[in-house]
Amino acid sequence: MAGEEVTELNSVPTSPPRTPKGFGFGAGANAVPCAGSSQMAHPISAPPSQLHSPSLSRSPLLAPATPKTAPRTPMTPMTPRTVPMTPKTAPMTPKSGLRTPRFMTPLASPMRKAIVTMKGYLEEVGHITKLDPHDAWLPITESRNGNVYYAAFHTLTSGVGFQALVLPLAFTYLGWTWGILCMTVAFFWQLYTLWLLIQLHEVEPGTRYSRYLQLAKTAFGPKLGKILVLVPIMYLSAGICSATLVVGGQSLKLFFELVCGQTCESQPLTAIEWYLVFTCLAGVLAQLPNLNSIAGVSLVGAVTAVAYCTLIWVISVVKGRLPGVSYDPVKTNTTLDKVIHILNALGIIAFSFRGHNLVLEIQGTMPSTLKHPSRIPMWRGVKVAYLLIAFCLFPIAIGGFWAYGNKIPSAGILIALYQFHEQDTSRALLGLTALLVVINCLGSFQIYAMPVVDHMESGYTTKHNKPCPRWRRFANRVFFTAVSFLIAVAFPFLSDLSALFGGIALPVTLAYPCFMWIVIKKPKRYSAMWYINWSSGIIGMVLSVILIVGGVWGLVDTGIKLRFFKPQ
Repeated sequence: MAGEEVTELNSVPTSPPRTPKGFGFGAGANAVPCAGSSQMAHPISAPPSQLHSPSLSRSPLLAPATPKTAPRTPMTPMTPRTVPMTPKTAPMTPKSGLRTPRFMTPLASPMRKAIVTMKGYLEEVGHITKLDPHDAWLPITESRNGNVYYAAFHTLTSGVGFQALVLPLAFTYLGWTWGILCMTVAFFWQLYTLWLLIQLHEVEPGTRYSRYLQLAKTAFGPKLGKILVLVPIMYLSAGICSATLVVGGQSLKLFFELVCGQTCESQPLTAIEWYLVFTCLAGVLAQLPNLNSIAGVSLVGAVTAVAYCTLIWVISVVKGRLPGVSYDPVKTNTTLDKVIHILNALGIIAFSFRGHNLVLEIQGTMPSTLKHPSRIPMWRGVKVAYLLIAFCLFPIAIGGFWAYGNKIPSAGILIALYQFHEQDTSRALLGLTALLVVINCLGSFQIYAMPVVDHMESGYTTKHNKPCPRWRRFANRVFFTAVSFLIAVAFPFLSDLSALFGGIALPVTLAYPCFMWIVIKKPKRYSAMWYINWSSGIIGMVLSVILIVGGVWGLVDTGIKLRFFKPQ
């Protein structure tokens, strides 16, 4: 067989002829002459980057040039090396076909191109979520490892607060029947709009709307969405934070007086100083970096909210009704006064169901994939949270009105508890109730401050295309806390404006989600969802305008103790 000629085809460019003889494709292989030629064949070579490619792992590389019917020519036997090979003078020897080659491909290989193409396709169809790189720098979406428990804690803390303490006051204007009916309708209405927002969080495949403002801009346009939503959301967050400082400072002062009693010899602090103490506590907790990092704070806030609501209505009911209590609606001199009182009561109920401006932000902290979308655990957490919210709000409204009737003060049931039962109730229970209110206010301040802080940092990251440094984050949160303290001191009567706040917050809670569903989802005309959302949105907007007008008119007609820079 020594005189037979063998011809192989190769799929790679041949290298120029070499002077040393006796080198072939394999280490120590003899040179094989080409058919019909008296010279040696060029050795088979390849670029070093392709030596480990699957196309070079076969032996032989390609089929022989002879027809399939021709007898198979055996390979030339290998001979020992005569000249040592060096990396600079000869290519590497390909691995044997009996062994699986390493799967290493060059950067521009077809496999890598296929992977990149598939990733782009999955992003287009929504299998992979495209995240804004700026989201990783902002406090709301900096961490996306939330779960159903975090969602329940945050929702419960944002849904129960000081506004629950004035719910019995609404019943003094509406009475038993209309009071319970209005609360029930408002509860299920806002639960429906909450479900709409959760579904709209990922309405477009691969895109997440982690902020209420982002969803509004997508639905109504950048300009109109900003006009309709930015001011109410910022006003709600800043207003609730300032009112929380007022309630928290007053409760802290009340707790000190109950614990210290008349035997205390120390000089008591003034109301402003108690506000400052509470503000310092809130400012320290405000330095937590992102929304998921305050999950523990929200857990404590949720537990204390359920605890103090339960304590207040249980103590009030156990002590019984006050002598001479009446459940008839408050009598007024004119029909206009009666209408104003009814509108104020509706505003109080509307303001008691808050937190819709935070639901998208809470959902944005959860991971989401096509197989496990975030709306499923978010809705589970919301259902648990609102079940507890119902157990807090309805008993405190019904039980408080049953115990105090039309004698309940305008400041709410907490003041009524200390005013009517300070002498016949354990000071430990009263002090514990005040302390629970303080702790809950600290948790509420953190979660309602987060959208404002996020908006402040968003302006910096958009302008400079980099995350906020630590000193700037610290300065932003200290600045917002200081502004909230200034508003609380300048306007200590903010808790008396619950009806007006309710009218302002009502579109964000009950109207805008319905319109956004219609614009984005485009339900079939004259279908059930089309009728429900159009009617709910229109009624919500009309009711909001009426409540705002009624709230302002009530302030002008009945008056309010403004007490600028005179906190009590």
